[in-house]
Amino acid sequence: MNKYKCFYNVLKGQYSTEKAVMLADKFSSITFEVSKSSNKYDIKHVVEKLFNVVVRSVKIINVKGKKIKFKTFVGKKKDWKKAIVVLKKGDDINFSEFK
Repeated sequence: MNKYKCFYNVLKGQYSTEKAVMLADKFSSITFEVSKSSNKYDIKHVVEKLFNVVVRSVKIINVKGKKIKFKTFVGKKKDWKKAIVVLKKGDDINFSEFK
């Protein structure tokens, strides 16, 4: 892991949608919003150290920002990166313990 990155600069937060909850129930995976400069190794290392779980795999998706239009202003939301972290069977992250 790079020296300039700390744990909380890699993970920005949990990303929770209907699809993410379905994946969590079915495949024991957690979806996070991560920094754009992080890679699979960094994400795996941070999740294992912070939550004391074993990570089987990490999938990264670059999400393009949507185009927006407000009156005469035309713009775009920011691009961001999300990571789907698949945990070892039996491991789980309880987010109510972490604030």
